[in-house]
Amino acid sequence: MWFFQEGFTYRNFLLDALTIFFLIVWFWLLITVASDLFRRHDISGWVKAMWVIGWIVLPYIFVLAYLIFQGRGMAERSAQQARQAREDLRNIAGFSVADEIEKLARLKQAGSISDAEFTRLRARLVQ
Repeated sequence: MWFFQEGFTYRNFLLDALTIFFLIVWFWLLITVASDLFRRHDISGWVKAMWVIGWIVLPYIFVLAYLIFQGRGMAERSAQQARQAREDLRNIAGFSVADEIEKLARLKQAGSISDAEFTRLRARLVQ
């Protein structure tokens, strides 16, 4: 309580800023973990319910446990979601691999890119 007796000081300001920072990080972690849990299709609703009950009873321990035990899976699911979003965007925008290869061929003929660049970019598109 002696911090409050000092009034507005630099130390109190830093402690307040640090507290707000940790609060924001905590909510960000909680939202990230919850969104990953509820997007999963490989576990049952009962397991999801157990995780949520754990978050309510012991929030810090269960969020950190989820990050430790499911961190790799979270990264893989996030990468998969990013790939799916990129593919959806390409389908909506009308991206075609054949069109892009044709553009690369025109750039190569114009001398804008070398043979090595053409081969590298074409290989990336074909993947």
